Amino acid sequence: MYYETDKNDHGLPYNPLKACVVPRPIGWITTISEAGVVNLAPFSFFNVLSYDPPFVLFSAGSHEADGGRKDTVVNVEATGEFVYNMATWAQREPMNHSAQIVGRGIDEMAAAGLEGLPSRLVRPPRVKGSPVHFECRLHQIVKLPGHKKSSEHHVIIGRVDAVHIDDAALTADGRVDVLKIRPIARLGYKDYTSIESVFQMEKRTPEDEIVPRAPVP
Repeated sequence: MYYETDKNDHGLPYNPLKACVVPRPIGWITTISEAGVVNLAPFSFFNVLSYDPPFVLFSAGSHEADGGRKDTVVNVEATGEFVYNMATWAQREPMNHSAQIVGRGIDEMAAAGLEGLPSRLVRPPRVKGSPVHFECRLHQIVKLPGHKKSSEHHVIIGRVDAVHIDDAALTADGRVDVLKIRPIARLGYKDYTSIESVFQMEKRTPEDEIVPRAPVP
C-alpha cells in the first residue's frame, strides 16, 4: 500500500503510522509547576539523542479540546527542569493511569498512587519504584506545526545532568539488567510491549572510547 500523509488516504480503519516506528521508549516525565504542583505524564515520543554530554528529547501533543499546551510543557518552559523515570512492567498500571489525569492543579504522582523521591540537582521528584531516573535541564523547545491546533507538538530537548540507577537493576558485571527490570515500550494503536529477550551482535560504538571523567576538585 501507499498513502500521502497530507491526504491521509491509507484506507485503513486506523492510522498505521505510529505502528511503523516501534518499539518506542516511554518517557515517564516528572515536572513541577511554579506553584509547586507535581505533574507526571508518559510520552511515547521519547529517546536519548547523544551521550557526551547526554541529551534526551520528548514530544508532547496539545490538548484536544482547545489546542493548549500540556502541563508538562508549561512547567518545563517555566522552570527549565524535568525528570525521566523508566517505566517498567511492574508499574505499567500507574503509568497508564498517570496518562489519564488531566485536571490542572492536581498532584498527578499522588493521584496515580505513587510516591516521590527527592532529586539532587533539580526540583521535580523521581518516581519511587522506577529503577532508572535522569535529572534533566532544558536545552531547547521546538514547536512542530500541526494541520490543526490540537495536533501541534512541542519537542523538549534536555541535557541529562544526573543519572540514578537502582543497584538491584545491575548485573554482577555492572550492566543494566533489562531482563530483570522489564522496561515497557509503546507500539501502535493501544499496544505495548516489554523486554523479555535480548540478543547480541558485535559492533564497536563511540561509547566504548569514553573514559570516565575525573571529578572537578
